[in-house]
Amino acid sequence: MESVKNAANYVGDKVQEATSGASKEANKNVAKDSDASLGTRASAAKDAASDKLDESKHSVCPLLLSPPCIYV
Repeated sequence: MESVKNAANYVGDKVQEATSGASKEANKNVAKDSDASLGTRASAAKDAASDKLDESKHSVCPLLLSPPCIYV
């Protein structure tokens, strides 16, 4: 039963990671858009940074290993 729970958590984290990554990229594009206002660009840059943190938070260890993961 524990492995089913771990698998569900893994899938949920991968979905959150992908969602945050897509949002981050969209915000980066807005931040780079010279046609957007300075306030909009600054807000998008802040949101992209926040999305990056969220993306990292949901990054999971490969093969359902228990944290902490060691990345080199």
